[in-house]
Amino acid sequence: MLTVQQMTLFALFAAILVLLLWGRLRHDLVAASGLLAAVVLGLVSADDAFSGFSDPAVIVVALVLIASRAFENSGALDALTHRLTSKNRSVPVHVLLVGSLAAALSAVMNNVAALALLMPYDIRAARAAGRPPGLTLMALACATVLGGIVTLIGTPANLIASGIRQERLGEPYGMFDFTPVGLPVAAAGVVFVALVAWRLLPSRADPGVRTSGEAVSFKAELRVPEKSAAIGRAVAELDAEAEQADLLVIGLIRDGHAHYGKSRRMLLQAGDSLLVEGSTDAIAQFIKQVGLQDPKAAPAAAVEQLPAEAAKGAGEAIEAAEESAREPEIVEAVVRIDSRLVGRTAVEVDLRSRFGVTLLAMSRAGAIVQGGVRNRVIRPGDLLLLAGVGAARRATLEQLGVIAIGTASVAAVSRTRVAIAVGLFATAIAVAVMGLLPFTIALAIAVAGYAATKLVPAREFYEQVDWPVIVMLACLLPLGAAFDKQGGTALMADVIIQATQGQSPVFTLVVLMVVTMLLSDVLNNVANIVIAGPLAIELAQQLSVNPDTFLMGAVIATSCSFLTPIGHQNNTLVMGPGGYRFGDYWRLGLPVEILVLLVAVPLLLLVFPLQAG
Repeated sequence: MLTVQQMTLFALFAAILVLLLWGRLRHDLVAASGLLAAVVLGLVSADDAFSGFSDPAVIVVALVLIASRAFENSGALDALTHRLTSKNRSVPVHVLLVGSLAAALSAVMNNVAALALLMPYDIRAARAAGRPPGLTLMALACATVLGGIVTLIGTPANLIASGIRQERLGEPYGMFDFTPVGLPVAAAGVVFVALVAWRLLPSRADPGVRTSGEAVSFKAELRVPEKSAAIGRAVAELDAEAEQADLLVIGLIRDGHAHYGKSRRMLLQAGDSLLVEGSTDAIAQFIKQVGLQDPKAAPAAAVEQLPAEAAKGAGEAIEAAEESAREPEIVEAVVRIDSRLVGRTAVEVDLRSRFGVTLLAMSRAGAIVQGGVRNRVIRPGDLLLLAGVGAARRATLEQLGVIAIGTASVAAVSRTRVAIAVGLFATAIAVAVMGLLPFTIALAIAVAGYAATKLVPAREFYEQVDWPVIVMLACLLPLGAAFDKQGGTALMADVIIQATQGQSPVFTLVVLMVVTMLLSDVLNNVANIVIAGPLAIELAQQLSVNPDTFLMGAVIATSCSFLTPIGHQNNTLVMGPGGYRFGDYWRLGLPVEILVLLVAVPLLLLVFPLQAG
């Protein structure tokens, strides 16, 4: 018979789950409110209320997010992704290559960050090939989610499951304990999506392309800075880079005079401006390939000239030092109606000296503004292409009164920075695997190395951490512990055992995985594993079988959230760019989830036998 505390805890958990499914309130606020309610009701002690914030799993999630930023800032993936996003490849080959890279990245970094890195390249390849991005974006999102089940740090749910195992069985999972099952499952999923599943998706027009089929583009003037690698090259010699970036070089401006046809024979000089036409991504790629990055000294000085309300006293020096460590960026932004830019020109606002950004191009009502954009009066709703070191900073965008709808880095790829980013991370993993240091400490040292080498500036430490996710994790962990302590897990296990009475433990394992998969399609995977993890161990113990078989099955099922756009953040991220509707997701997701069951269950029984020796 249920006790009063058990009934109260079940009611509280039901309320939390309903609110999370409702989706109208932020998930971190729901989790925090549930935790505080549990303390008031005496279900969680005051001493344990905030214990989740010191949990190694929560700390590792934050550290992985920062490490992901270091990989992005270093440019480690640029050359590889450019090769994998060729417009000449067929869709199956493209999905197989990019999906494999996505899964590999998700195994060692946050899968949302992996998608954010690869999505622009995938969209660019689709538009260059003349096909809708919707044919491949959902497959890419699926691959990033599947990659998360390969290692301990692939997804927060794995870390939570490791903590549950340590608490219930006395020992956590190691870095690669997930790999024998997770890697084949992820590989099978990527191959299936590449060969079959993408064909099940509807083909709709690209939401980022005009109805005429012409890609949204800008005409921009790209200045050739001092010491640029492009100096001394003829304009005609840039054709290869322009074609690879899918961009058109129109002409050259020198000493205030525009040159068009004859410019192809002219040699570039410092201070020249190349006239180009292309999309935001194309312009960013061309800048990197040709070497048109501005020197880093200018933006640091520009910071010192910001208005008094932006930086004062010692803050100026800190701001300048941090800004100088940032990389050049291009931002596509819409002008708000209350923007300080409205009714003024870029020259009048003095964008470059006051804000450290340059206006490259402008689009108004879907039409490119021709020539002299710096002297054109800016209106609400104009689409601006801004460039500069730290151009995508939230503070800069707020001061200008614009909303960023797309960003691209134009930082040159440095082999030294790539070596630092990859080397520190690989060393942290190696040290942890050898047992020399706990993984949390090893990763924290690597992140400190990223700070010391300015791969991740100090401000980005706080900007990069997804604080709502951290708060939700830290608040759900004490609630999960209370649910288990009060006997909630044992009661749920009894219900499943009674429902599968007379069946083999394998059938019970499949039922557990199916139920967990269904919950993952509507519930955050962290909240799901908090319940499913202890339940899996309880089921195994009542059936007198290996707990790892059931716990690992729950972990894999928790990452199978492919049926809805709300099951995982990556599903939501591709919905707009891919032009998907809610009902499109099950077309690809249902076959993938069935495949995961068919592959995972035999592997689980092989790697983690029910009767462990």
